[in-house]
Amino acid sequence: MIEEIGIRDLGVIGEATLPLGPGFTALTGETGAGKTMVVTALGLLLGERADAGVIRKGSDRAVVEGRWLVPADGAVAARVRDAGGELDDAGDGCAELLITRTVAAEGRSRAGVGGRSAPAGLLAELAGELVVVHGQSEQNRLRSAAAQREALDRFAGDELAGPLAAYQTAYRRWLANRDGLERLTAERDERAAEAALLRAAVAEIEVVAPQAGEQQELESRALRLGNAEELRVAAAQAHELLSSDSADDGRDVAALLDSARRLLDRVSELDPEMSALAETVGNIAFLAADAATELASYAAGFDVDSARELEAVQQRIAELAVLARKYGPGVDDVLAYLQSSSGRLLELDTDEDRIEQLAAEVESDAAVVAGLAETVGVIRSRAGARLGEAVSAELSALAMPDAQLLVDVRGREEFTLHGKDAVQLLLSPHPGAEPRPLGRGASGGELSRIMLAIEVVLAATDPVPTFVFDEVDAGVGGAAAIEIGRRLGRLAENAQVIVVTHLAQVAAFAGNHLRVEKDRGGAVTESSVRRLTGEERVAEMARLLSGLPDSATGLAHARELLDLAGA
Repeated sequence: MIEEIGIRDLGVIGEATLPLGPGFTALTGETGAGKTMVVTALGLLLGERADAGVIRKGSDRAVVEGRWLVPADGAVAARVRDAGGELDDAGDGCAELLITRTVAAEGRSRAGVGGRSAPAGLLAELAGELVVVHGQSEQNRLRSAAAQREALDRFAGDELAGPLAAYQTAYRRWLANRDGLERLTAERDERAAEAALLRAAVAEIEVVAPQAGEQQELESRALRLGNAEELRVAAAQAHELLSSDSADDGRDVAALLDSARRLLDRVSELDPEMSALAETVGNIAFLAADAATELASYAAGFDVDSARELEAVQQRIAELAVLARKYGPGVDDVLAYLQSSSGRLLELDTDEDRIEQLAAEVESDAAVVAGLAETVGVIRSRAGARLGEAVSAELSALAMPDAQLLVDVRGREEFTLHGKDAVQLLLSPHPGAEPRPLGRGASGGELSRIMLAIEVVLAATDPVPTFVFDEVDAGVGGAAAIEIGRRLGRLAENAQVIVVTHLAQVAAFAGNHLRVEKDRGGAVTESSVRRLTGEERVAEMARLLSGLPDSATGLAHARELLDLAGA
């Protein structure tokens, strides 16, 4: 339930507060005073698209704030908390929820839910749980098949909800599998050609069997083998310098170092530092000897087979280069291609099995979908008969005593997400008249009453906290208007009802009467909202009746209406 709506700089409304509360609230005012701005404000709070054109002239932004009372443990409160918002405890199991919307002159808007910034999408998500809005556009929408089916499904309630949800799950699965089967079948030749190409590529790569890091190792070996003689000569010469039997004095580097160590050893007792130097020279001698041995082994490693090894290495490098040109640019890229191609080939090679499996699943799902669609259709047909009777009874009380609403539920050939039923509301205005679709057989005033009758009936099975009717009484007058007011009052017994109206016959049944007032004192027209009681309300009712707030006849008629309504 909406406790209060605050509006600032929206349309012609400079600043206004609408005290709402439970029951039936009527909103009246002169033409152009800004009554529709109240509905616009509510729309902004419910996530509708923001338009900078609604900002009052001379202002840089419009601000709307709404306070709701919601069940503290209900779905709305849980969703708000999930989004990070907070609610204030209002007692009696209720919580107070604050929703704000700001529209800036440059067109941007900001929303707040429970004191925290939120996307407008969250407001729209909460809207379905908070408010049902009906206006002239909704009357037109009632002519559509989708809206008529939705009304019937709301009336059918839980009896339909479970089977319909099961049907939609099966339908989505069936549709996805059917599309997959059609795609695989249509692309069979193309996928077979792709598999053949991949199989050839995988075979070519596996024959060569490249290894990670192999290319760099081969290039290093090729460089060594290609310069084998230069490397051998250098190693041999270095070995001779370190250990040579051809020296003139018969001593090589190792022998000279050994002699140096012995000289230092003889005098090491005279100075401890000399002992350390002797040890260092000894270590160098050992290192020189080891280096000489390794150089001899290195030089001997180059033999007549080095040329053949170089040829083999170069051949291997060439094989890898061929793969790199096709699947590279490097060996690591070739290996990655091999891995991805093997996975893709496995997928393509199972096409026939997958097609067979999908065909079986599609056939099975089609039977499930058909069975559930039949169940949904039976439930809808039963609910349609009950809805038609209930709405017809309401229409009788809304000055359409001979009108009958028929709900035609007819099976179609094709399946949709909502089943295979074509739902159509038909109106028979009087006995013997051929029932005609609402889109062709009902006037605007009749649509207003039909819509109200449907909501009164649905409220008993699918309660919504708040109903907003924007001039739902358009095209209606006299006794029919009184009955509309009475039915709105009845609807308000179980829900909050807010009505923008220009008819005194409707406003008379409201327990809370608000008037949008225009002030032309400044350069820009400004409107505000005021609650009416006592004689002020009687005067407003007289104005609605006759256009004259102080007409004796109008005042008398206004009092008579209020007495009739029990106000």
